[in-house]
Amino acid sequence: MTTSATTPGAAVPPGSTPEHGDVIKAIPLRHPVRTLLGILILALLAIFFYDAATNRPAYDWAAVGKYIFDRRISAAALNTLTLTIFSMFFAIILGIVLAVMRISPNPILKAVAFGYLWVFRGTPVYVQLVFWGLFATIYQTVFLGIPYTDVGFRFATQDTISYYWLAVIGLALNEAAYMAEIVRAGLLSVDEGQNEAATALGLSWWQTMNRIILPQAMRVIIPPTGNEVISMLKTTSLVTAVPYSFDLYTRSRDISSETFNPIPLLIVASLWYMFFTSVLMVGQYFLERRYSRGTRLVDVGDAGNPLITQPRHDGDHA
Repeated sequence: MTTSATTPGAAVPPGSTPEHGDVIKAIPLRHPVRTLLGILILALLAIFFYDAATNRPAYDWAAVGKYIFDRRISAAALNTLTLTIFSMFFAIILGIVLAVMRISPNPILKAVAFGYLWVFRGTPVYVQLVFWGLFATIYQTVFLGIPYTDVGFRFATQDTISYYWLAVIGLALNEAAYMAEIVRAGLLSVDEGQNEAATALGLSWWQTMNRIILPQAMRVIIPPTGNEVISMLKTTSLVTAVPYSFDLYTRSRDISSETFNPIPLLIVASLWYMFFTSVLMVGQYFLERRYSRGTRLVDVGDAGNPLITQPRHDGDHA
């Protein structure tokens, strides 16, 4: 019995099936509707940008170029960035504490953490910032010491706490309620058997969290945390409720009230927000790659003919 091999690229005769090892020339499926839709979207975008650049004097691109690197704008952008960094730093720390309290077997700690989340997730952040702006009115003086005695010291809140730090406190306390749920979801995503195995190996609580639980939980924690950081960057535009007036949005609004030309200043503020957001997105991307190294996709099969992709863990051989 003789067999004939099909030459590469040759068509298979009708009614026959290709033998093992034969090369099949695959023709990609065409999608004319999808192609036309893509062309239409690109055309609409081109029309919009051309119209905005040439036929809309209200955008006033000359004013955008004038104020994009204005010293007042750049200083306000730096203030916005520091507000974001400090607020997220304290929010992450407090969120971790609240997450541990939420999964604690102690019913009092669980109730306190749940009450905190209920209050700060149930009220708008703008309303909370207004309350923090009135903090010096509600608590004109603060006493630190032993209650109902004179042992301690008293200070005036208006002279001690600036509006900048009131804005940081307000943003951090609100964000901590959301970070607590993100961290709790990450910790609960790790199988309980991992903790039991670490205990059986004699690892301490810190070794278990640092080497086993957190590296696996970070894959769940980092993506939503990155989104929260970006959201915090834009939420800083609400600190005018404190009132703190040296953030990016408030400063651009103040300048536009002097020039009676608000649209270019809104574009300037948007460009700065987009720049910071782009940097944060790049950082989030590399962090996600760092903590997803054990589950990246690899090819299975011989080098010249990959078959399928499936996740593998570090140390496995493809």
